[in-house]
Amino acid sequence: MTPALQQLRECYLRAQLAGDRREAVRLVLEDGLGAGAQIDELQTHVIRAAQDEIGRLWQLNRVSIAQEHMATAISHISLAALFERATPKAALGKTVVLACVEGELHELPARMVADALELEGFDVRYLGANVPTDDLVAVIRDEQPDLIGLSVTMSFNVPALRAAVARVREVSDRPVFIGGHATRWSPGLARELDVAQAGDSAAELVATARRLVEVEP
Repeated sequence: MTPALQQLRECYLRAQLAGDRREAVRLVLEDGLGAGAQIDELQTHVIRAAQDEIGRLWQLNRVSIAQEHMATAISHISLAALFERATPKAALGKTVVLACVEGELHELPARMVADALELEGFDVRYLGANVPTDDLVAVIRDEQPDLIGLSVTMSFNVPALRAAVARVREVSDRPVFIGGHATRWSPGLARELDVAQAGDSAAELVATARRLVEVEP
């Protein structure tokens, strides 16, 4: 991370903690995008990095659940502002269904994945947080996507991920990738489930998705 992005992250974090939505968006658009930063840099090194710090502060009981929710809502607004100003690459003709597993309420990481893939030319069906497994399976059966992504942040939702992968495989033979903090805390999980691990950065994620659907970089 460059010093400029690190400073921007600190300013963005202060705006989050103050509940200042307009200032947070201004920082991302004017001090970030307007100063020459790339959208993926702002997503990763400012918004996600600040959100990770919010999570750390919550674990230390230095911010409340309400403050964490407020900060997350601000990040959703900021991501939407960046998404509106981005120019997607040419369509790849590949469809992705992306969802948080049943019980998983933390959708910001999956939202960032959805944005990154869509801007790279994938046709993304983003289902959001806490998707019941039965409904997920129904969408995949109907859509027959080229790629399926499942997100899990909290470790206690890993059993729901295991169940979702098993059920998805009953209706689709397309590749599956997983991501979220819980998958990083369980490094052997992807191997256990015979799925791909999403990359830690937007570039790694996109490279993984392209490889899985056999699209040249």
